[in-house]
Amino acid sequence: MRKPRAAIFGCAGPDLSAEERAFFRDADPLGFILFARNVDTPERTRRLVDELRSSVARADAPVLIDQEGGRVARLRPPHWRAAPPARLLGDLYARNPEQGLEATKLNSRLLAADVASVGCDVDCLPCLDIAYPETHAVIGNRAYSDRPEPVAALGRAAAEGLLAEGVMPVIKHIPGHGLATVDSHESLPVVSASWAELERTDFLPFKLLSDLPWAMTGHLLFEAIDPKDCITVSAHAVRDVIRDHIGFDGLLLSDDLSMQALGGALGDRADRAIAAGCDIALHCNGNMDEMVEIAGRTSSMSEAAGRRFEAGRAFLTRHRDPAGKKGLVEAAKRLTALLPEWG
Repeated sequence: MRKPRAAIFGCAGPDLSAEERAFFRDADPLGFILFARNVDTPERTRRLVDELRSSVARADAPVLIDQEGGRVARLRPPHWRAAPPARLLGDLYARNPEQGLEATKLNSRLLAADVASVGCDVDCLPCLDIAYPETHAVIGNRAYSDRPEPVAALGRAAAEGLLAEGVMPVIKHIPGHGLATVDSHESLPVVSASWAELERTDFLPFKLLSDLPWAMTGHLLFEAIDPKDCITVSAHAVRDVIRDHIGFDGLLLSDDLSMQALGGALGDRADRAIAAGCDIALHCNGNMDEMVEIAGRTSSMSEAAGRRFEAGRAFLTRHRDPAGKKGLVEAAKRLTALLPEWG
């Protein structure tokens, strides 16, 4: 059986065009990602997800979404709940660790229920970046804490909440975006921290959660790792930091290839990311010309990528709580009690 292409694509709007349907049929990407431009009513959004999967004739093709809470939420009121930002959960943890972990897991279960309600099965959460005084606002309150240990603990709780509801978590932005002082959507962040400092800080949450099945790279250049290439396109960084030091052997996605931290043509970006060791090239903006270019430079998933993808499915099955949905109303009430300032 032919493996899907090592790519995940977005689409232009809330309805799939005939051109997009034909392109996805021929390109056969592993899966898709939704953004706010794709979201309308629950019914229309669910129909889009069904059409995306139908276009590749795989009912189990993964469909991703960024549903973190706070300002990064594609599903919003009035159809879906407003969820707190990560830092609010981190503040509760600082006051009461037990309650912080409970609230984080409950919140992620509720996020997962919203994500699953439109047919998505992968949530790009948790964000394991550390909040420093100099951290760019693109991360800001998306980070749980300014210390690695709380970030790891809360990230674990968030992942468990998603898994319980049958939604795949994605740890990001490996190996850490917190020291970036510029927005990688706009330009390439350059980090001068030493390896020893990175090992104590940014790398640590990812190392502690390296057993989780999916991760997404950060588009940053770490001078102590590779003074020439950013993480996503650096074979040295992927091999020596992500795979060896951190110990992550799951499915590795690039961050969005259309971000301006990466230079060069889109096809070159995809080619370099896969060559560096990323399993999947992620492209989010739905631009057809760019997707065609990326499809022309990517091939079917490698044997290793296929193994990692299947291992992730098995992991999700083992950690799903079949009785979980029965408690969602109670989960919402308890979360409100734990975070009255948000509810």
